Amino acid sequence: MARLHIDFMGKRNIFFAISGVLVLASVLAVAFIGLKFGVEFQGGTVMTFQTPPGVTVEEVRDALVQADVANAQNATIQPTDNNGFIVRTAEKDVAVAEQEMAKVASTLGVKSQDVNVTTIGAGWGANVTRAAIIALVISILAILLYVSLRFEYKMSVTAVLALVHDTMIVLGVYVLAGREMTPNTVAALLTIIGYSLYDTIVVFHRIRENTMAVGKRTFMDMANESINQVFIRWVNTAMTQIIPVLCLLFFGGETLRDFAFAMTVGLISGAYSSIFLASPLYAVWKETEPRYQALKKKYASAKVS
Repeated sequence: MARLHIDFMGKRNIFFAISGVLVLASVLAVAFIGLKFGVEFQGGTVMTFQTPPGVTVEEVRDALVQADVANAQNATIQPTDNNGFIVRTAEKDVAVAEQEMAKVASTLGVKSQDVNVTTIGAGWGANVTRAAIIALVISILAILLYVSLRFEYKMSVTAVLALVHDTMIVLGVYVLAGREMTPNTVAALLTIIGYSLYDTIVVFHRIRENTMAVGKRTFMDMANESINQVFIRWVNTAMTQIIPVLCLLFFGGETLRDFAFAMTVGLISGAYSSIFLASPLYAVWKETEPRYQALKKKYASAKVS
């Protein structure tokens, strides 16, 4: 099989620009539109039920208004399969929530035994939020430590930058898609970190192996060859990761779709960042070292002449 000779490093500024635009757009979306947190984080009530055929989202919202549900116009109404709905409101009082939902069910002609109401207090939501933040922080610190010990700190920093890139893009897409942040989203983010890090480590490992024999070339050229050597493996790994998640997104149940949506965006971003962001960033940083500056001066100038 012919060896690949794609000039990844020569186009690195294009890749950096693409990542910069995506991250900037995500930051602006989060800053000006804001994340929409689910009741698991803010506290509130989740009602699931199955209606007679033909009931629309507008009819469900009208039923919420008739039941005097607080802030009914902003309640989240999510259709599910088989004429079902998931309704999320801000009501945190259990007794009030049950009374409101009983009126909604009566208006829509839903049997009481077909209604499931779960109310989550604000305190529990705060605990979930705190636990999610702690999990993300510990994950990033553990990655920095592991990669620094296993490889070197420059690799760990660029790997974490790639993870921040992936996380911000997922959050930005979530905001623009109008989706709610749920514990499933947090679970997806933590999973994405693992997959993205694996992709990056595969490339870094090959670069580290080839560093032992840089030869008569610049570090940038060696890094570019390393990416070409693992490119087919990268494609195969990305496809085997993304295809099952796409199946969950399109054919899984409603409760899995938040997880699958975040995973799909994150896996695509993670696959991109490992090749087109983390590796070029590392190579640029590495070439600032005196040894590789000398190689660059010697062989880059020879290539031009």
